[in-house]
Amino acid sequence: MTDVTLSSKNPTAVKAEALVVATAQTSDGVAVVSDQLPTDLLTELESLAPQLGVTGARDEVRKIPAGPKLAADVLILTGLGERAENGTFATETLRRAAGAATRELAGLKSAAIALPASDDDEITAVTEGALLGAYAFNRYRTSGKDAAGKDGASKDGAKAAKNGKDPVATIEILTPLHKNPKAKVAAERAAIVAAAVHAARDLVNTAPNELYPATFADAAKAAAKDVRHVKVTVLDDKQLASGGYGGLTAVGQGSSRGPRLVKVAYTPAKPNGKVALVGKGITFDTGGISIKPAAGMEAMKSDMAGAAAVLSTVVAAAKLNLPLAVTGYLCLAENMPGGNAQRPADVITIYGGKTVEVLNTDAEGRIVMADGLVSAVEDGHDVVLDIATLTGAQMVALGNRTSAVMGTDEVRDEVKAAADATGELFWPMPLPEELMSNIKSKVADVANSGPRWGGMLNAGLFLRTFVGDHPWAHLDIAGPAFNDGGAHGYTPGGGTGVGVRTLLGFLEGRATATPAK
Repeated sequence: MTDVTLSSKNPTAVKAEALVVATAQTSDGVAVVSDQLPTDLLTELESLAPQLGVTGARDEVRKIPAGPKLAADVLILTGLGERAENGTFATETLRRAAGAATRELAGLKSAAIALPASDDDEITAVTEGALLGAYAFNRYRTSGKDAAGKDGASKDGAKAAKNGKDPVATIEILTPLHKNPKAKVAAERAAIVAAAVHAARDLVNTAPNELYPATFADAAKAAAKDVRHVKVTVLDDKQLASGGYGGLTAVGQGSSRGPRLVKVAYTPAKPNGKVALVGKGITFDTGGISIKPAAGMEAMKSDMAGAAAVLSTVVAAAKLNLPLAVTGYLCLAENMPGGNAQRPADVITIYGGKTVEVLNTDAEGRIVMADGLVSAVEDGHDVVLDIATLTGAQMVALGNRTSAVMGTDEVRDEVKAAADATGELFWPMPLPEELMSNIKSKVADVANSGPRWGGMLNAGLFLRTFVGDHPWAHLDIAGPAFNDGGAHGYTPGGGTGVGVRTLLGFLEGRATATPAK
């Protein structure tokens, strides 16, 4: 990952390949937001802005020659939009502007960022955004090698190298607080958070022929290796079947690659409390017998984004030394229409004894999650959160940038507050009792599918039947988990790592709010 440091260097004198400076929209045109650049340079840049096509709008990035007044080679102008009424910019605005800029710095060795960074919150936002934007997934690119593996031989290889540039290698965040202990801690935390998001993105972007339940379990072991107080336990397909995990067994039985339930437990010496995180990990979702249309099915490699977020969050919680026990339950299966696949009308028994009538094999995520939720409640956690790319109805309701959260009122609101504080977009949704009839089964305790209308809420109500009155929240990230459009802000194309920052924010809030035992 990109190396980041705090520095007090003057922006005009810093020797880097690129210097990043913010712009903003004003009633008179464009303002360059800097209290360190010379006044004559600010005036010159602002007067040239219209000719350069610079408006100061959010997500706008313009690259221009630095000129003789700067030691850097290139000047990057990144837009913040309009200032707030108090003359400042929201931390999420700074985070996005930093990320938008570093996305444009791919292929460079060094950069300096001179965005507002005069307090801990601003330093956190700028550092986090810069690192989140400095991401690339180049695992499958040939990096200039021809089909025979020889260096630099083919045009296709050269094109791959061009399109697969590595992120900028080093970044200096220019701030007057570079020696402040709290600022250093804020920057270190931002690096851990960004690394966790990157890890989740990498898992989502990995090809499904390489990432399936068994290899995902191996990835969990690798991620937890040498991380203090973290233990990984794996239940394979035979253990799941014999242990009564009917949801994972049923969904995974159509694939030649069996399901797994992976527990990733972080247990510090004196935890303040216990939190469970349950993640949907469908490593590829064809829909099973209720098969999906071919168009767009390739994006179904992302149906394990919830489990990726959970794994990355638990490891990050350990690296942050949070005084809170956190256990992740990765519910891993591949949903395939094989000869042994579950059928519509099958009745399965979830771990704990409840029966489910399978009306639609493409509503498989909630089935595997049921096993994980019952297990998490049984293990005696104070609160249970689950996160899943669960329903297309989430996208219908909220689009592809805003996730949904529902559950116990207090926990739902706690998740929403954590999302707001960390810059992720979540919206609270209800769980109306009158919709319970939508998932009523004629032959079993509950049906796994209901009418089209209220589909996201039907799924939430289904999950609630497996947690009872236990404090709980469900995060539906179906749309935001995978960006199949253009990159924006600090969000790349492909896996986004959504949910990691919210889950960590939730855990940090719990860790500080709960008195030590």
